[in-house]
Amino acid sequence: MPQAKKPRWVVYVMRCADGTLYTGITTDVVRRLQQHNAGTASKYTRARRPVALAYRETAKTHGDALRRELAIKKLSRAAKDALLTKHANRRKRA
Repeated sequence: MPQAKKPRWVVYVMRCADGTLYTGITTDVVRRLQQHNAGTASKYTRARRPVALAYRETAKTHGDALRRELAIKKLSRAAKDALLTKHANRRKRA
């Protein structure tokens, strides 16, 4: 019997219209972005729309994604900004 494909977990950071950042996890980033912009994903982003994807990274398991999400949430704003800048620069070179 073929093994079911495991979902690919993604940790993401959204930049809200007011400049704040929202961190979460999902298995479908595009769907989640649409939910945030529709106001159905979270109370936090509902009042801060539109949101834009600023960062994403994959995780092997749901647990890994949750741990990484918590680690990002614990970062200072300056450290989060540095992470997003590094990610943006890396994407520009690719």
